[in-house]
Amino acid sequence: MSGTLDRQALAALIAKDIAPGSYVNLGIGQPTLVSDYLTADQDVTLHTENGLLGMGPAAQGDEIDEDLINAGKIPVTEVPGASFFHHADSFAMMRGGHLDVCVMGAFQVSATGDLANWHTGAPDAIPAVGGAMDLAVGAKETWVMMNLFTKTGEAKIVPECTYPLTGPGCVSRVYTECAVFLIDDQGVTVRETFGTTVEELAERMSVPLRSLD
Repeated sequence: MSGTLDRQALAALIAKDIAPGSYVNLGIGQPTLVSDYLTADQDVTLHTENGLLGMGPAAQGDEIDEDLINAGKIPVTEVPGASFFHHADSFAMMRGGHLDVCVMGAFQVSATGDLANWHTGAPDAIPAVGGAMDLAVGAKETWVMMNLFTKTGEAKIVPECTYPLTGPGCVSRVYTECAVFLIDDQGVTVRETFGTTVEELAERMSVPLRSLD
């Protein structure tokens, strides 16, 4: 589908949407790219569940320190004023509602905001819970960054999740290469599209879509 956003453009869009002064956790995979597009003026503080508050962008070249990594084991930088602590304290921050936004990947998101991102249920799949459950229900807002369709063409925003849930009713926003979706009590609303239309998306998806227009 031509005109859709690549991962870098999508990460830049998410970064722009984060409110100044926010405390944010970026999940493993695509969401880690968001850190590269946050500006100093935003004054966003990044948290990682392995025990760092004040994480900077991914480390490059001589910046790489193998002892300074994020939860996905990717070498990162630190910003002035960064602090390190035990991961139990890190999880207390997550569970205590101290994070404004978390951005995670997903296998499925339901039309009511249920999140499934730790296990597909396949017998040979390796489950990977990590801190996702704590983040999903602990953060004030849970955003998802994912491809809208699977490799075989099925939409990943679904009426009901068929994979094991990470958290119920927690997702308020989904960023994909085709569109940004807002999820609330009224259902799924398309905020904007990229290289497609709401009508074209509706033909490929099994959930009712509303438009902001």
